[in-house]
Amino acid sequence: MNNVSLTVVFVMFLTACVHQPATDLPHSAAGALPPSADRDAILGMAGEYDVRFAFDETVVLREGYLRKEAKRSGAAELVLVVENSPERIMLQHLLVMGESVVKHWRQDWVWQAPTRLEFVADQTWQSVALTPEETSGRWTQCVYEVSDAPRYCGTGVWNHRYGQATWTSDRTWRPLPRREYTTRDDYNALNVKNRHTVVPGGWTHEQDNSKVERSATQPLSVIVREFGFNDYRRTDAIDFTPAYAYWEETASFWAQVRDTWQAHFARGGVVLETAVDGMPIIDGLFTLADERRESGLPIPQARIDTVFDSYVRAAP
Repeated sequence: MNNVSLTVVFVMFLTACVHQPATDLPHSAAGALPPSADRDAILGMAGEYDVRFAFDETVVLREGYLRKEAKRSGAAELVLVVENSPERIMLQHLLVMGESVVKHWRQDWVWQAPTRLEFVADQTWQSVALTPEETSGRWTQCVYEVSDAPRYCGTGVWNHRYGQATWTSDRTWRPLPRREYTTRDDYNALNVKNRHTVVPGGWTHEQDNSKVERSATQPLSVIVREFGFNDYRRTDAIDFTPAYAYWEETASFWAQVRDTWQAHFARGGVVLETAVDGMPIIDGLFTLADERRESGLPIPQARIDTVFDSYVRAAP
């Protein structure tokens, strides 16, 4: 089975706003460098992990709705530091199953970000300006798909008061998760607050999710709340050598892809002209990544642009 086929198999379990003003601003002036403890916490999420994913529907908000069964899955995951500058840190996740590797999600952390991408409609993200009050003393985390397409951003403060570092986002919108897009048609967006905590032996990602039927012309209809808990536990029992090799062979290609996305974001946002799974973009880019590995030669930018020209448009 080639890597593109493996992507289709593995991507099914990938885990990939009501925009509210920030409150309780920390004592931090605009332009100040981020606290070293914040940066240490973000960088502390890099490493080799045995991961467990758990999602449980909790509070039912629509009459007649029955909670769906809890979802449980797991993965072996390598988290690499791709960029590390004083005000920006990029972490890339890679899944490992034996000798097979799949590029997973990416998280970018930006200190006092002036803008962020927001999920505003089906397959549509717009760049939205953040006020100084909203971003002062805060990190904005943006999460990206396996293809480096956008998923969601959130902005919040790292809290170190209780001996462990915890970052809590504001509430923002994100698309239907991959674990459900093939089985659900009763909601089309999640309204989410995220919490990352660095703990002894790893880190955790908690999600306070509201499953919402959202429309530009109709009131919001919230169906049910959900609690998500992703538990990253450091391990030395898994061989991550294939993941390190994959990234060494493809890192330059994926840097080209990120730069191409960034050029599209700079136009104000993007619309993806694919189904919610985004598989045409994933297949197109993963095929090129495989060619990069096999040939050892750079992929011409024009071939990357062909994928984007077919499926990515400027946001209205």
